Amino acid sequence: MIELHVSQIAIALASGVVIGFLLALFGGGGSVLAAPLMIYAVGVKDTHIAIGTAAAAVATSALISLIGHWREHKVKWPCATVFAAMGLLGSIAGSTVAKATDGRHLLFLFSLAMAAIALSMLRKPKFEGNPSVRITGKIMVRLAPMGVVVGFVAGFSGSAAAF
Repeated sequence: MIELHVSQIAIALASGVVIGFLLALFGGGGSVLAAPLMIYAVGVKDTHIAIGTAAAAVATSALISLIGHWREHKVKWPCATVFAAMGLLGSIAGSTVAKATDGRHLLFLFSLAMAAIALSMLRKPKFEGNPSVRITGKIMVRLAPMGVVVGFVAGFSGSAAAF
């Protein structure tokens, strides 16, 4: 069990506020900072524990955010179900690979993912989305592999980061 000092708890709370603010401001992306903040600001020494803790915090935040979107009828449940089911499979694989990866290598790969996310945020999306989309076989064929890849990255990095 990890023991945190009062100062570390305060830093962890402040880090959570910063991440929450960024999530609210940009609608996503702030969670990519969770693991680095756990390691470098809070002082969690074990990379795997920092990533796992960040993943739990991000999952909780995502669930709370989902409730708001659900209430506003902004969730396409058939698409979300396919994406989530495939993402779950990918996240199991990603977290399994992450547990077998040395912490230093994990941090290096995580930094590459952060750089890729940053670069992806600089480009304009090719497609803005279709609010009236309905799930079809053609959409499922495109959606399922994306769910697996995003789930793998999220499971590997311990964040809900998607690029």
